[in-house]
Amino acid sequence: MSHFVNIDLLAVASDANYFAKLPATNITAPAISLLAYHDDFYNVLGHNATARKVLDLPWAAFHEAGIYNKKDNSLYITSNYQSLEDNINVTVVSLDDADDYPFHSTQFADLAMANGGTNYYPPGASRNQTPPLQVYCDEGDFEHYAQLLAVDPNTNTSKPLLTNFLGRNFSSPNDVRQHPVTGDLWFTDADYGYFQNFRSKPTQPKQVYRFEPGTGIVQVVADGFVEPNGFEFSPDLKTVYVSDTGSQQFGKVPTQPSTIYAFDVVDHKRLVNRRTFAWADTGFPDGLHCDTKGNVWASCGDGVHIWNPHGILLGKIFVGEMSNNFAFAPGKVFVFSNARLWVVENVTAQGREVCQDFGVGCY
Repeated sequence: MSHFVNIDLLAVASDANYFAKLPATNITAPAISLLAYHDDFYNVLGHNATARKVLDLPWAAFHEAGIYNKKDNSLYITSNYQSLEDNINVTVVSLDDADDYPFHSTQFADLAMANGGTNYYPPGASRNQTPPLQVYCDEGDFEHYAQLLAVDPNTNTSKPLLTNFLGRNFSSPNDVRQHPVTGDLWFTDADYGYFQNFRSKPTQPKQVYRFEPGTGIVQVVADGFVEPNGFEFSPDLKTVYVSDTGSQQFGKVPTQPSTIYAFDVVDHKRLVNRRTFAWADTGFPDGLHCDTKGNVWASCGDGVHIWNPHGILLGKIFVGEMSNNFAFAPGKVFVFSNARLWVVENVTAQGREVCQDFGVGCY
């Protein structure tokens, strides 16, 4: 169990060793705390929020995605790369038992190296139902094309949606969101498969794409990144957030971006007016999600950081180690840090992407 810890920003401003002396952050083993950098942090999480570690495994089971499937009331989390002989599993965490959160691992057909993912309504599907499918960023390997793959987790059937840009294969698709109005899939393409030695050297720039599943149209909507990674829409769909994790390549490169950029969305199809939204003070911003109030949440080097829509850091779900992603659930947030799964309970905030699926606070 954990509690809130207030951060004195004026003290931080004049003392670079502030966090080294703070008991909540001066730790030798991963532990969870709720660090309030701003009074609004209490309103976002809720004054009664508590946090704890749920699972601690000997392998990197909790890495990316975190997609809710209503039929079995479970979160589907992609595991981190193990080896070419043991490709990335999907770890399924049941939400039926809020004390222990039982889990099991599975592998989906034709999914070589899964990374980010999201719920998916195929063309023609009614939005009045819960999402019938999931779509995963499949980074591929030396034998399989990188792709966007649609999966029915209830039947373990899959269908490739996009395997190339007009004949040129992608490098390592990283994160994907479906536009709730047009149904288009927007995704980032980095080259972490190359850095992890299961993909060939990239042959095209690292970019952000928009794909129309109903027509096959695919466009580049943003470029100029070192490593485009997390992607998210604002709740009003007027802004897109993209993280650049260029500070992590073959190793740490601290002078490269650990930055979230904001773009204006034009006609639901184009991005303009790129500007810096936030920079992560620790590690790099990986998975991105917005809550229904427009606050931007990102997994970073010491946990999950939360900024308001103006880019002001409100607080952190601090776990003392790199968090790659997280997922909202009714009244709670799950934090992924590879071998460990954490949960913050009694949370006020609702996740924009998943709230419709859970049937609370639907947009």
